[in-house]
Amino acid sequence: MANKFRKGDQVIVISGSDKGKIGKVISVLKDRVIVEGVGMVTIHKKPTGQQLGQIKKEERSIHISNISHVENGRSIKIKFVINSGGEENKSTKKDRVSKKTGKKIE
Repeated sequence: MANKFRKGDQVIVISGSDKGKIGKVISVLKDRVIVEGVGMVTIHKKPTGQQLGQIKKEERSIHISNISHVENGRSIKIKFVINSGGEENKSTKKDRVSKKTGKKIE
């Protein structure tokens, strides 16, 4: 099964405390994604040996059901279109396409 979301996709959060935020997908896990600037948590690190203690912010993963692809600031649905390679190239390829405009999603 092909995944609708890939690293680098522009997405919008459609539910949860970060609803409405737009960001790029940093990484894709099985059914979760990490989106840039979404789901920020504060991590407190204790000092150990030579390393100093620190407080840093990082993104946590969110479920893929809580995000959607974005086009012109609005959420869109996508579909998969099977694209044949032609006579020379006997392979087929699935392309992700916007249902609203028909544009191919890279």
